[in-house]
Amino acid sequence: MSTLDPPFRILPRRSWRLVERNLASSRDSWLVFVSGFFEPLFYLLALGVGVGSLVGELDLGGESVSYRDFVAPALLAASAMNGPLYESGNVFFKLRYAKTYEGVLATPLTVRDIALGELLYTLMRGTVYAVGFVTVMLFLGVLHSPWAILAIPAALLVSAAFAAAGVFSVTLMRSWADFAFIEVATLPMFLFSTTFVPAEEYPEVATWLLPLTPLYHGVELLRSLTLGEIGWLALVNVAYLAAMTAVFLVLADRRLAKLLLK
Repeated sequence: MSTLDPPFRILPRRSWRLVERNLASSRDSWLVFVSGFFEPLFYLLALGVGVGSLVGELDLGGESVSYRDFVAPALLAASAMNGPLYESGNVFFKLRYAKTYEGVLATPLTVRDIALGELLYTLMRGTVYAVGFVTVMLFLGVLHSPWAILAIPAALLVSAAFAAAGVFSVTLMRSWADFAFIEVATLPMFLFSTTFVPAEEYPEVATWLLPLTPLYHGVELLRSLTLGEIGWLALVNVAYLAAMTAVFLVLADRRLAKLLLK
C-alpha cells in the first residue's frame, strides 16, 4: 500500500504540481505532444473518405449508415487511446532512467500524487487529440446528433482508462523492448474492435470476446453518441471504462509505492 491518504482525492491539488512540472519540461516538445493525433486522422481520410466512397453505406442496427460515419467515431476512440500509450514512454523514462520520481518524493508530493498527476497530464494530451479530432469530424459532416457534444468527455474517459492502464504497465517493464507487449495488445484492438467492420461480420466467437476489450467499449460509446443512437448499452460502456480507470489507477499506485518506497 502507498503511504498516503485513504481514497483518492476529488481535487488532487498537489498532483497539479507534477502536471506543471511536466508542462514546463515539455514546452519545447509540443510537436511530439500532438503527433499521435495524426495517425487516426490519416486513417479517417484514407478509409473513411477514400474507401468509404467505394463501400457506400452499411446496415447498422437496421439503420443505413455511411462508411465514413461508421469509421470516424472509432478512429476518435483510437486517437483517445494513442495519447496515453505514447505518454507512457515518458513515464517509463522518468521512472527507470531519469529517476525523476525519487526527486518528486523529496517534496510534499506522494506516490498517489504521482499516479494522479501523470493521469491528469495524460488527459491533457487526450483533450488535445479529442478536440482536434472532433473538430475534423465536424468539418467533414459526420456528427449527426446533439449527443455528439458528449463525444469529447467520452473520449477523455477512454483516455483515462488507457492512461491508468499505461501507467500501471510501465511499472512492470524492465526495458524499452517491453513496449512491444503494448503494441501486441493494442494493435489487434485497433484493427478488430468494430473499428472498420460491424460486429455482425465477425465470427461468432469474436462477438463474445469483443466486449471484454476496452477499445470496443470506447468505439461503441463514441459511435452511439455521434450517430445519436443512445441506449442502455452506452451505460455499460461508461461503467466498463470508469471501472477500468479506477482499478488500474489503484494498481499503479501500489506498484509505484513498491518501486519507489523500497
